[in-house]
Amino acid sequence: MTRMAAAGNARTDHVARNRAHWDEERAAYHAPLARAHWAQREPTWGLWATPESRARLIPEDIAGRDVVELGCGTGYVSAWLARAGARPVAVDVSAAQLATARELREEFGLAVQLVLADAERVPLRGGRFSLVISDYGASLWCDPHRWIAEAARLLEPGGRLAFSRRSPFFAACRPEEGPAGARLLRPYFGSSRLPHGGGVEFTLSHGELVRLLRENGFTVDDLIEVAAPEAGARDYPEVTAAWARRWPSEELWKATLTG
Repeated sequence: MTRMAAAGNARTDHVARNRAHWDEERAAYHAPLARAHWAQREPTWGLWATPESRARLIPEDIAGRDVVELGCGTGYVSAWLARAGARPVAVDVSAAQLATARELREEFGLAVQLVLADAERVPLRGGRFSLVISDYGASLWCDPHRWIAEAARLLEPGGRLAFSRRSPFFAACRPEEGPAGARLLRPYFGSSRLPHGGGVEFTLSHGELVRLLRENGFTVDDLIEVAAPEAGARDYPEVTAAWARRWPSEELWKATLTG
């Protein structure tokens, strides 16, 4: 194998690794939790369940519009969009996760088109969608240089990109195992690709992400750095609520395709 080929494989091996990771996670990825998400009347975003009434990731005029969810997992965001009157297409690399989405689609009777595909190379016509959205999907598990370019290709002029992701500050404080602590464990710069179980996560610095969005024709409309709520927040293996009340563990982005 040539050095160039090896480098190319290293850049794209995350797709197969993440597919295997989420295929294996299906049984553990909480069918009851997925069902509860499908049943929600108001969307909530990220680990700390930021309500849509605060986040406003979904445009108010979404009814009757084509939208696409990249890295949909069990498809709950697309379910919320369908309930709001949109025409959602839900894309995921894991057949097992889409099997759960298919079961819940039948149970709830919502019109959601499911597509098995890598969100970095989506087999859908470009310039068609009013909204591209990702809740810890492509926004975390895909190479941002690839999936953001795909989002720009899929959107119509003036369309919105909305996504949640981990904070780069959290990524710098996160150990290989266990929750984030109060020490910086890796560089803020140049550490976009991080292992997670059998998969690979991506987290760019704020400056890198803003430049990447601009290079792909986006204007950034808002960035919400989310703090864990004071009451009712659970702890996660990778971050405790107490930590996330002091430092940002996740954030919500909104951008408009302007050119």
